[in-house]
Amino acid sequence: MSVRRRVRSIGGRFMRRMGMLPGGIPDGLGDDARLLGRTLEQQVVAFFPDTVEGLYQLRQWYAPLHALDARRGVLVVASDSRTARAIRAETQLEVVTVAHYATLDDLVSRGDVRLALYVNHNPLNFSMMRFGSMVHVSLLHGDSDKVVSVSNQAKAYDLSFVAGQAAVDRLGTYLYHFDATTRCVPVGRPQLDEEPLVVGPRPDADERTTVLYAPTWEGAQPSAAYGSTELMGPRLVSALLADGRFRVVARPHPLSGVRSPSYGEADAAVRRLIAAAADAEPQVGHRMSAGESLSAAFDAADLLVCDVSAVAMDWLPTRRPLVVTDPRHPGVRTASTRMLGTVPRLAAEDLDGVAELLAREAVEDPGRKEREAMVSYYLGDTTPGASTTRFLDACDAALEWHCTTLGVPVPPRRDA
Repeated sequence: MSVRRRVRSIGGRFMRRMGMLPGGIPDGLGDDARLLGRTLEQQVVAFFPDTVEGLYQLRQWYAPLHALDARRGVLVVASDSRTARAIRAETQLEVVTVAHYATLDDLVSRGDVRLALYVNHNPLNFSMMRFGSMVHVSLLHGDSDKVVSVSNQAKAYDLSFVAGQAAVDRLGTYLYHFDATTRCVPVGRPQLDEEPLVVGPRPDADERTTVLYAPTWEGAQPSAAYGSTELMGPRLVSALLADGRFRVVARPHPLSGVRSPSYGEADAAVRRLIAAAADAEPQVGHRMSAGESLSAAFDAADLLVCDVSAVAMDWLPTRRPLVVTDPRHPGVRTASTRMLGTVPRLAAEDLDGVAELLAREAVEDPGRKEREAMVSYYLGDTTPGASTTRFLDACDAALEWHCTTLGVPVPPRRDA
């Protein structure tokens, strides 16, 4: 190795160990040395090559993965040691960090790993997807009308586990040369089984209407710029706080501002407004929804204002009013769907009348019947536990189908 290459290699290792890499870049500090030659006991790999900033995508699958671990054994494979440490601290799942392709080759060649799961479309997923000895399944981290939900990247996976028939129809309509009826498996939203939602009016309802404002982030590209915070957030929150009829709970997306500093500034402005209102009227309960589950935030709200995102789908089982923003950024792409054609849309030019709109929706709820009819279409059976059962059975079926195709024995279930 030349002196220049040696210096570059030493410098790279130093930057990784000191945490000096740019955001989103895995540190590559792997467990490779101790993994070589190991025979895996698990039958399923959950592959997650992202850094800690993207961990919210995997977190919502923790409970379903624990259930699958009891049945088949699940190994989480990370590419970043910081992410791996966080997952170990938050779950009982076994986690390893793999830095080199050769280590993956060695691991996959041993044991009975037959199913690989992915919660996003990270290009680094292809380091695992190249193996034909397992069936590769896209889970993603939510079902929505975002452009990512109909990404051509879905074709790279053998199967896509989706929430309901709406996702099958969406992919079948907007993704060309893709047989959604055979490649998509509806499993509902197992995440909602962990903390079943309160259905109907919240039990502690009072004279104030509690509005949950849960925007998404600014998006990675113009076609996916669904976030409303920069265009509407501070004005929306200010209008509701000034009206006096509302309790405002704001729940920002964890990636807000990572790509656009101005979006981050608007997010900070929303936080300041909420903090000031909470100090001025402590008895009302204006607050940021931090450190609580999405289900807990839902249960405390009478009405949701959100962007085009998975939050809208997950809210449907509450049967409560829903308003979806329409930020109209240049170049943004949104599917024409049943939900977006039914629920009220809120654009920046509508903010002068937003208090009256939300008050009317909260009291009259004119779209209730249409939304109730959409629950099974978007999410299937929302009976507590039903989605987790469908997810586990779908994993079994995918694993067994692949083993039969390869002509290899189906590994026995751990809980058999």
